[in-house]
Amino acid sequence: MTSFEPIGSKDLLRMSDLAQHEVHGILATAANFKRNPAQLTGALAGKSICMLFEKPSLRTRMSFEVGAFRMGGQAIYLDHKDSPIGKRETISDYGKNIERWCHAIVARVHSHATVAGLATATHIPVINTLCDMHHPCQALADLQTLLERGFHFNHSRLAWVGDGNNVCHSLIEAASILGFGITVVTPKGFEPDATIVSQSVARSMRSGARIEITNDIGAIQGAFAVYTDAWTSMGQTDSAAKTSAFEPYRVDRELMAIAGPKALFMHCLPAHRGEEVTDEVIDSTNSVVFDQAENRMHAQNALLCHLLSPQAVASKGSATNPAHFNTRTQETTRA
Repeated sequence: MTSFEPIGSKDLLRMSDLAQHEVHGILATAANFKRNPAQLTGALAGKSICMLFEKPSLRTRMSFEVGAFRMGGQAIYLDHKDSPIGKRETISDYGKNIERWCHAIVARVHSHATVAGLATATHIPVINTLCDMHHPCQALADLQTLLERGFHFNHSRLAWVGDGNNVCHSLIEAASILGFGITVVTPKGFEPDATIVSQSVARSMRSGARIEITNDIGAIQGAFAVYTDAWTSMGQTDSAAKTSAFEPYRVDRELMAIAGPKALFMHCLPAHRGEEVTDEVIDSTNSVVFDQAENRMHAQNALLCHLLSPQAVASKGSATNPAHFNTRTQETTRA
């Protein structure tokens, strides 16, 4: 693609808000910006981003704040950990105030209804950076990381092991859009949301994606990468029964061997070492967890530009040649 194709949706609340060519365009722009960071200069000049956070954050907050700064924009952080959005005043009133001052809302919240309410009430883009059901920004960074390592949408397969949670949902939707394979392996009773799976399977009839939901760990054999997440998400209550159910799904050396010696290990972080993953796996040479963390910023920078400054993206150009995704940090290159 040599010409810029705008995003049809005003908001990004879930991966399925994006069409296939839009995901390709964002990923191409992310790779381009990562390879040529000088092109970011002034891309968001004069733009203010409101960051509404009901949950603590390291990667999401840092990646958006640093990214906005590098593009000449402003990120304003509003801490709502002790005062959930909609408690002091309605979500609609809150959003209608913010849109008078800011150009976009970045929201990390407990409930998907909150980001949906903000999107309905406002005329500015609302970006879901995590809710109970979806995590599209994480999925975009994960896709960029996979492409850098040679993942191919036509024949590669990703394996998810653990809880069928929000990140899992976004990756299933990503697979259904782009046409790659995904095998989701969970303990019984912890499968991903049935509605999201059925919608994604229907979408796969057009994209050719292969979506498998199973409790059998052996199904990860031959996967390009093995992805896991915390067994208990932030804000959820832990229990001995849940821990017992997940213990056979801990990603250790033996489990990775089922996937194969070249399989990558992925985790959206923070990791609970010794629970869902062992040190020897997350610290191995096959682990790309810190590449994923870095790529949060690059993917989000691209998303912000496509939503807020499409003319900047158009003037800089982008390409979807897979070779252009082979971008690593200096540290990775030296390794």
